[in-house]
Amino acid sequence: MGEALLIIAVLLLFFGASRIPVISRNLGRGIREFKDATKEKKEDNNKPNTNSK
Repeated sequence: MGEALLIIAVLLLFFGASRIPVISRNLGRGIREFKDATKEKKEDNNKPNTNSK
């Protein structure tokens, strides 16, 4: 718990209170896009390859 408070305090010092929601939102979008891309890749790997002979 103490580590989380320290991280939040450092973020506030570096970016200011007004930038924290924007940074968090962008980080969440990036994580979601990464998960979607890995999900697509897994689905592509599970499809049978029709080009092989």
